[in-house]
Amino acid sequence: MSVAVVELSDKLSVGDKILIQGATTNFEQTVQSMQIEHKNITTAEAGQSIGLKVEQRVREGDKVYKIIE
Repeated sequence: MSVAVVELSDKLSVGDKILIQGATTNFEQTVQSMQIEHKNITTAEAGQSIGLKVEQRVREGDKVYKIIE
């Protein structure tokens, strides 16, 4: 696992399902861990930059979408 820095445009919480897409990236995962300034959080709001634990390699410019069911 690695960590991606994500600038949020909407609220995101641990347990939410997300899709990460880019030129060579395309996978879904459940948010398991997020941090702001090395402190674990369970929810982040629009406009915040977070560290997001990801299951696969992500690249600069990849997009993160929240899956709404």
